[in-house]
Amino acid sequence: MNTKIFQETLSLLQGSLVITNNQTQVTDRKLLQENIHKLAELSALGEGSEKGTAQYIIRRAALAFGSVPSSINDLYLARGRGEIPYNFTVPAMNMRMLTFDSARAVFRVAKEMNAGSFIFEIARSEMGYTDQRPAEYASSVLAAAIAEGYTGPVFIQGDHFQVSAKRYSSSPGGEIQAIKDLIREAIAAGFYNIDIDTSTLVDISKTTIPDQQKLNYTLSAMFSAYIRSHQPEGIQISIGGEIGEVGGHNSNEEELRAYMDGYRTELSKQESKSLGLSKISIQTGTSHGGVVLPDGTIAKVNLDFGILLKLSRVARSAYDIGGTVQHGASTLPESAFGKFVESEAVEVHLATNFQNMIFDRLPDGLRSDIYAHLDKNSASERKPDMTDEQFYYKTRKNAIGPFKKQTWELSSDIKGEISLALEEQFRKLFVFLGMEGTRKYINEKIIQVNIEPDLKFYLGEITAEEEVSDLAD
Repeated sequence: MNTKIFQETLSLLQGSLVITNNQTQVTDRKLLQENIHKLAELSALGEGSEKGTAQYIIRRAALAFGSVPSSINDLYLARGRGEIPYNFTVPAMNMRMLTFDSARAVFRVAKEMNAGSFIFEIARSEMGYTDQRPAEYASSVLAAAIAEGYTGPVFIQGDHFQVSAKRYSSSPGGEIQAIKDLIREAIAAGFYNIDIDTSTLVDISKTTIPDQQKLNYTLSAMFSAYIRSHQPEGIQISIGGEIGEVGGHNSNEEELRAYMDGYRTELSKQESKSLGLSKISIQTGTSHGGVVLPDGTIAKVNLDFGILLKLSRVARSAYDIGGTVQHGASTLPESAFGKFVESEAVEVHLATNFQNMIFDRLPDGLRSDIYAHLDKNSASERKPDMTDEQFYYKTRKNAIGPFKKQTWELSSDIKGEISLALEEQFRKLFVFLGMEGTRKYINEKIIQVNIEPDLKFYLGEITAEEEVSDLAD
């Protein structure tokens, strides 16, 4: 460790945090809250050891403050056993842009509503185009918790740790190793919730559904065993599986049973006592990001809530897991969100609309620069029949990473406007999803475990960027 960089970084907190080899002490909570944004910015925009040091200090500060990376596993399994009601659906929110500011808005609403069952997540694909590796993402979320004075379990999730069918076809060993490497990196960063997605390998050319799902459930079980072998002592990571790729045909009970039965058999072969899944993702008619029409509006979605309800009940009654998970929902009309609760979905994933809200509030000059960047660097994604509105909507996520610095450095007025809009949106979503008062279930079912961070991880080599254009968000 570079002692000079460590002390300079720690000094940005103005004496509110004292760190020795084995102890971390918050000496002034208010002062820490007022200054933690400085380390969040270094975590996002810094380089090398400066960046890693900021992330390490944030992690230790969060533990000392009482904002603890945790697994939601026990809550979901309790739901599967019928020990808690089905009158809420957990939002899993992908913060692609302005992660620190966006997460602060979430925590403000959570404190206001006494909510505790919500998740921050980022997918394998998003880590690439947003330029946010797990340590940076977790640091932004934990720093936001500190800034807003939120204490208790903080759920950070790896969304769509997805196998690329193309790369698996050409190099199965290499693609499997890439997922394993990502799993280890995410766990080290405090991701104690991981969604394994091998649904890309479902082979509908096979005659029977169990055969169609075989590679999917076999690899899911293998990755689950790998996660269990690397999870910290005292933590049971919440693992999700997926039976139908988002955007494909709607899932059914036979597929769910074929996947779950095969998964359990395969998992028992690898580790007879290993804990399995806490939830299962299905396809009900949505697509990631929505379908944009030529005028830039989003096409209406015919979502089958009956599938969610039926398969959630099967998942709980037959397999004792929390229920089904809905992906690709953020661009649905607001009137639909209450139906996720009625359909007893355990979790719903939300991403694109938050991105849209931020893009809509960017200064015109910055937006023009982004569009010029897309014209040059994403031209290969423009189809002949695309309007400009469709092209920019589809590709603008590709500019998030290249323009991360510019968005971090937006004026306080613009950031304030964005934060207030997001806060209003989170408040509405939390109401629709039944989040109010859910902190009591977290207090009842989740045991906080303080896992001390490994300095060597934060000061190690940055994982190489991946080609992620064929992966789901």
